[in-house]
Amino acid sequence: MAQSQMIINNKKLLFFLPFVAITLFGDMSYKVENTNITLSQGSSAVEYKRHIYNYNRVRVYANYTNEGYFASVIGDAVNYLGDSYTSSNGFEYLKNSRANTPFESQTNFKDYGDGSVYVKLYRAYVGYEDSKNRVVAGLQNISMGVGRIWTPTNIFNPKNSYAIEPDEIYGVSAASYVRHLSDTSHVTFVASQNAEKKFKYAGGYKGYLGFVDIGVNVVHSEKTKMLGYEIEGNLADTGIELRSEAGYIKSTLFDALNQEYEVEFFQGILGAEYGFRNGVSVVFETLYSSKEFTNEERLLNINSDILSNLLNANFYGGVTLSYSFNLFLDASLLYIESFGNKNSRFISPSLNYTLNDYNSFTIGAQILNGKEESEFGAYENSYFFKWRLSF
Repeated sequence: MAQSQMIINNKKLLFFLPFVAITLFGDMSYKVENTNITLSQGSSAVEYKRHIYNYNRVRVYANYTNEGYFASVIGDAVNYLGDSYTSSNGFEYLKNSRANTPFESQTNFKDYGDGSVYVKLYRAYVGYEDSKNRVVAGLQNISMGVGRIWTPTNIFNPKNSYAIEPDEIYGVSAASYVRHLSDTSHVTFVASQNAEKKFKYAGGYKGYLGFVDIGVNVVHSEKTKMLGYEIEGNLADTGIELRSEAGYIKSTLFDALNQEYEVEFFQGILGAEYGFRNGVSVVFETLYSSKEFTNEERLLNINSDILSNLLNANFYGGVTLSYSFNLFLDASLLYIESFGNKNSRFISPSLNYTLNDYNSFTIGAQILNGKEESEFGAYENSYFFKWRLSF
């Protein structure tokens, strides 16, 4: 009996040895961040009701490094409070929106009184990096494209400039590898898997050619193919940075009868960025799509690889302005014009105050203007106050 117990204890010891090794030989760091946003969200043409509610996210970061090895886990506890919103159709849609991964990365929503709460795994990956190689496996962000407002060639984690937090996007279950061929060039390979256990692959090359960085990207999955490029460089000695990215996309979508049909189109951006000596930074960007898509097509294809590419108009223009008044106070403005059958616009000003290393406050708005039948005119203005606490 004693011998059996000793064997069991030895097995337990062997199981915990890797974790002990991590603690002894690696560097661990932790961080907790709380983001609290109070919103007055405007109504839409679908649901004629303004919602006032509170969104709170507690995010825990855990990072490990040991020479070239690293690991990171980021977890969230998210709470929505406000019966007007938690009982709305929009919130029901949010409940059914999940990361497109082969495993569940979040719990179901738990309703209570006027609120609802859930827990999710935001990022979780391990990797290794040296002077020539970087390999990462797990729930991660795949970066593609050079756009500041739009990234049409990013079929993995496209930026959402219309959100209050544009960079808050679902992670991708993937393995990625970067090989640095020289100080100015590298190749990238990505393999990811979705909820249906289907794979999506990507490959890319980026290098410096004389006066610009230029890259070529290829994406392939069962339903989507893309061949794209990205270019970025300075305009002589002017300080103006020019950039462009574009892709030819071929994908399979579903119609109202759940029948498949194929679409082919070209989509790309052209932009410029300049920082003035007085602290003002300006980004100008245009987005072109050879094909338009309806709201019905977007709703029928919410799980599509190219959902962010299903645009309502052929052409958009966007400008972002940012200015630092001092070390504590910053202002920014995003203006987007949709040049559809009926022009409409999205305007998002914000003012950010950093109290100290732990607290920052942001007040902002999302102003939508245009005729009711236009892309942005169907929605009302929204206003928000955000408090971010880090410790």
